[in-house]
Order: sequence, then structure tokens, then C-alpha cells
Amino acid sequence: MRIEKTFNDFVVKFGNINGSGSASANYLCAKALFRMGVMVTPKNIFPSNIQGMPTWYEIRASEEGHQARRNGIDVMVAMNPQSYQVDVESVVPGGTLLYDSTMVRNFKRSDIDILGIPISRLCAENWTDTRQRQLFKNVVYLGALARLIDIDNEILEMLIAEKFRNKPKLIDSNIKALDIGREYSREFFPSRLKVRARKTTGTKGKILINGNEAAALGAVFAGATVAAWYPITPSTSVAEAFERHTRHFRSGENGKCRAAVIQAEDELAAVGIAIGANWNGARAFTATSGPGISLMSEFIGLAYFAEIPLVLINIQRGGPSTGMPTRTQQSDLLICAYASHGDTKHVLLFPADPSECFTFAADAFDLADRLQTPVFVMSDLDIGMNDWVIDEFIWDDRRKADRGKVLDAEALEKISDFGRYRDVDGDGIAYRTIPGTHPEKGAYFTRGTSHTETGSYTEDGNIHVRNLDRIAHKHRTAASILPKPIISEISAKSRLGIINFGSTDSAVREALALLSSEGYGLNHMRIRSFPFDRSVEDFARRHEYLFVIEQNRDAQMRHLLVAETGIPATKLISILNYDGMPLTAEFVRTAIFEIFGEQQQVAAACATPITAA
Repeated sequence: MRIEKTFNDFVVKFGNINGSGSASANYLCAKALFRMGVMVTPKNIFPSNIQGMPTWYEIRASEEGHQARRNGIDVMVAMNPQSYQVDVESVVPGGTLLYDSTMVRNFKRSDIDILGIPISRLCAENWTDTRQRQLFKNVVYLGALARLIDIDNEILEMLIAEKFRNKPKLIDSNIKALDIGREYSREFFPSRLKVRARKTTGTKGKILINGNEAAALGAVFAGATVAAWYPITPSTSVAEAFERHTRHFRSGENGKCRAAVIQAEDELAAVGIAIGANWNGARAFTATSGPGISLMSEFIGLAYFAEIPLVLINIQRGGPSTGMPTRTQQSDLLICAYASHGDTKHVLLFPADPSECFTFAADAFDLADRLQTPVFVMSDLDIGMNDWVIDEFIWDDRRKADRGKVLDAEALEKISDFGRYRDVDGDGIAYRTIPGTHPEKGAYFTRGTSHTETGSYTEDGNIHVRNLDRIAHKHRTAASILPKPIISEISAKSRLGIINFGSTDSAVREALALLSSEGYGLNHMRIRSFPFDRSVEDFARRHEYLFVIEQNRDAQMRHLLVAETGIPATKLISILNYDGMPLTAEFVRTAIFEIFGEQQQVAAACATPITAA
């Protein structure tokens, strides 16, 4: 079936060679659409090597505001002969393929429009420098595409001027390349494409930002002054963004930055620095990914047992081992929930987009201080390194850092028998002091070995049991102050529900809307934290079957739900995607019908099917 003419509802994909400089031009396309008011979802699909391998950049425009990937490509800009076969196959019937026809190709598809532009030849005729010829090819195809789908030319030129404002000669050269592509398409392809963009107001009051940038800003606004890290894809840009923003927000009178960003010699050293800084009263964090968590585990156990606040921002990627460093997964749940040896259990936060990366990163510091324990912000590559359209950040300048149970010198004067690991209030959380608070009182040993309530070394098994039980009680307390699940029950009679978390949420919500329009009413719960709130079990109790959507092979969230709640395993049906690509709504919809049975069975399980909209 051929696609009809549509506005602001299409997918454009660029097939390039890694290291060719295409990322900047492709991003300009996404940003121009955003400036036109169009809701866009860019996805950068790149290899883990430096250059030479195929790389892709997808932009989905959605009038309805969907931000998940969508199956099928409407316009394919194919610039890499290595990937021509898969690029051509990805175009939907009635779609368009645009390619560099300096070398003419036969793509053997009669159901799509194939537009050849001799991009390499045009660049060779206009520039003598080899590198310029390569770079400006990207801008030439952008100019042609922009005219074919009606991207505003003034906005594109404005974006180029902003990007190269300190290099005016590059502004003129890029606009020249843009014009070359635009004029060629006007002369040889006078008709516009079936899918087009037009100005609207869908992005009013919104920003385009990635999750790593947002998490770094959250850390800055939370008052973090120390970041210790070791480079690892896809988390490196968290530390880089934190350093950049602290130079702006933490600049002292002498112009020096009042924050420390330390690149350690390895991941174990990085988390050790963060623990030491937190013990000494600073707000410190580390950013890493799955392999880094593995290496940090020993020190994570120290922070857990010595009860030192710690924030870890984990940008999950494909594993195990080195795995797929530039692909997304949600495969670190179990290693983070129980990181380190012995009896450990940690606090996890699951942001669904950059907006929650900002708020959860900021909240993580308060939670770590209040609970005196490691807190993991469980982002992933899809959220962290891709741009999302979200509402502008809101921050209350009256908000004060919640440092939890920290005793100052005045409070210590009133206490005759301070016990660092003594539960005074019955919530499992002891009081602590910052080194140097009082010249005589409040000092204690921070121990990774078993200790008494006052911090003295002990091998008394009964005391050790009491200490472990108190820490377990503290984590039950944590469930009451963590972000609650978001629950949407559209049908009180439905026996079916969906559970998801993190970056799968856009695809799940789109799938639910699609199912709803077809008459299937499934209820929905998005989990936002671990340990689980009581409402998770309550939601499960009201349903016979629950589809658990996650991006890993081993159903890690399902394992956590079975292990940590009273939900019967037979209720939880896994829908798993672990190919490294962001989830699509169609994958979720198809999996529900394939796993549960025919559509009639799904309708019956929904009790009274809702009326299609």
C-alpha cells in the first residue's frame, strides 16, 4: 500500500559512514524540524569504532507527539554503499530513496521513488580541498532533502549561523552547499515528496536535549561539587556536561571553578574518590555503564555497609562483557540491585526520559543523604545519548538540599553517647557526622568490617545480625520515600495489564493507544524505583496476567518482582527485546498477540472491550 500525502508524520533515515562528519548535518535536520514546531525523535545508531563502519541517524516526526522509534522508513538518504542493501529494503512501499548518483546504481525496487543526486560530483566541482568535499556532501544532501520535504530554509541558515558564529567563513561555505543541494532538487525534482513538514506549535515551551546532559544538570542543581569518573561509552558525556555546566554555575569570584571533576585511572578508583568525597561532606557522584559497575562492586559494598551516601549514574548498554557498547539495553538491573558480595540491596531509580533524568539525578542526592546508601540512576543509551523533546525544566530556587540525619556541633553537645550505627528513630537510619564538625565529639571509625553501634570492630555474630537487620529495615523505609509507580487503569474489568520501566515507556504508551483504538483495554503501570512500593503488589493483585516489558534477555525486572514481592510468577509474562535497538510500539502490540494468543483471547481477557475511538 502506497503512503498518502501526510504532514509532520514521517520517518527520515540517513545512512552514512562513521567519521564522515554527517552527524552535524543530520542533527541540523532534526533541530530545524523542532524549530518549526514539529515533534521529533532523533535516534543516532552508530558503531563503536572511530570511523569507517556504517552509521545511521533516524528522525521520526509525529503530529501526535510519539517519541518511540517507528517501523518503516518513509525517506531514506543513502550515502554509504556498504549499507545500500539494508537501506533500500527499509523503505516502505511508496517511500523515497535519495542517493549519491555520481555512480549510478540499480536498486531493483519499482515500488519506491528513487532520486539520484550526483553529490560527490557537485562537491568536486565547487571545492578543491578533499576534506571539504567530504564534509559538504552532507550539507548538499541536507539542502536537497529540506526542499523536498519543505523544511524552512531560513531556520536552517539560522542554525548554521549559530553553529559557526565564531567561524564566519564556514557559515558562507555551508550555506553555499545547502543552496547547491536545494537548487539541484528544484531543477530535477520539481515536485515535493508525499511526506512533508509544515510549521506548527507542537514544541512550544519545550526543549530538545539528551538524558546525559539532563542528568549532569540535575547533579549541578542538586549541589554536587565532585564528579569522579573513568571514560566509558555511553556515560562519558555525563561527566563532560557536568564539567561544562559547573564552569558556568560554580564559578567563583576569581573565575575558578568551585567543583572537582576527576578522571581516575580506572572505575574502582573513580567510585572510591566519590565515596571519600561524600564521607567528607561533599555531594559527589560517578557516571559509568555496566562494565564499570562490575569493577566498582567492591567499593559499592563498602559504601553500603559503612553507610556512606553515594550517587551512581548508570547509562546502560548492550552486554555482557564488552557486548555492544553503542547499543541500548536494560540489562544491569540485577547487578545494580544486589551489587557487591554478601547481603546487599540497593536503591534504583528508573527515568523514562531526559526530564526524569534531570529530576531523578537531583533527587538521588537527597535520597543518598537521607538513606546513607548508594543510589543508582538507571538510565540507558537511548535516553542518555539521543535527543528527546521534553517540557522545559522547572526548578524551585527555594529548594534546599536534604542532607538527612547529619548532626552539627550544637546537636553533638547535647549527646553523651553518640553511636554512629545506632537506630534512634526506628526507621533503620542512624545519625552521622561530617569529619571536623566537633573538636571532641562525633568522631567514629568508618568500617567495612563488622562493627558495633559505636563503630568499634566486632566479630560478635549477634551484633552483626542486628546490624544487617537494621540496614534491611532501612531499605524497607526507602520504599516509602522513592518515586511511586505511575498507574493508568482504563478498564476496571480488564484482567490484562502491562508493566514497564525506563526508556520503554514511549513505545509502551504508543502501543497502549494503538490497542485502545482497536478496542483492547489494557491497564498500565510504569515502575519508577526499587525497592518496590506496596502499590506494585496491589496493581498485580487486580489482574490475572501482566505483560512485563523490558530490554534484556533474562527478564531481570520480572526476576526482581518475583523475588521482592508476593506476586506469583505465573502472573508475569515477559516481553523481551534485546537487539540493542530502541523499542517500537508495533513490537509490543505484536508480542502481546503472539504470546497471549489470538486477538479474540486478548479481547476476552480485557473483559468488556472498550469502544474504538
